[in-house]
Amino acid sequence: MASLNALLGRPEPEHREIAPGGPAPAGAPPLWRLARELGTPWQLLRLSRAAPWLLRAPRGHGVVVDLPGWRAGEASNAPMRAYLRTLGYDARSWGLGVNRGDPRGAVARLTAALAREHERPVALVGWSLGGLIAREIARASPERVRCVVTYGTPVVGGPAHTVASRFYDEQTTRRASAAGASLDASNPIEVPITAIYTRADGIVDWRACIDRASPDVRHLEVRSTHLGLGIDPDVWWAVARALAAA
Repeated sequence: MASLNALLGRPEPEHREIAPGGPAPAGAPPLWRLARELGTPWQLLRLSRAAPWLLRAPRGHGVVVDLPGWRAGEASNAPMRAYLRTLGYDARSWGLGVNRGDPRGAVARLTAALAREHERPVALVGWSLGGLIAREIARASPERVRCVVTYGTPVVGGPAHTVASRFYDEQTTRRASAAGASLDASNPIEVPITAIYTRADGIVDWRACIDRASPDVRHLEVRSTHLGLGIDPDVWWAVARALAAA
């Protein structure tokens, strides 16, 4: 149920305490849920109404690297990067162009770039698969990452609980799921994580976005579609708050 703040346009992400025995993801969202994604353009109206409040977000400094979602280009999150720059951050795109779905290669290239180009730890902000890549960079090189913010990111099961599962065979998805579970058990991510999700997600089963393995994670729920997360005022507010806290 929409609150008065939501109707007025004021950002209002909801903090959720996730119980250990909560619902498990159940595969890719049904195809009919993709119809919800058609409502994404309405996010622009919410964003414009929320502008006065968004400019009151806490300001900060430092480098923020943005990682796009699967098959998305660097322009997909240009509006959020522009917003973060108004708050004082040095917000940059990841520099690898379109995210073509090679997490292992992207992690290696970005980890090397962070070591080469930045003396101080950076913040990583990732949408969907971009968030998964950000998490693995933080796992591999925690000394180079001060915080991670993900939204719409399947942290459980790899592609198994996303519409992308239809592009992979069952053996591949099982292997990816097992590898992720093994890493979480043996080498959990220690840097602070903010995990943002939406129950209206038609691309990723929202239950797969719940991180029960990392010791320092905060979950926030928003009302966006998956494709609208990059222009959702609740997401922008949550990202700004997470960066300032870190």
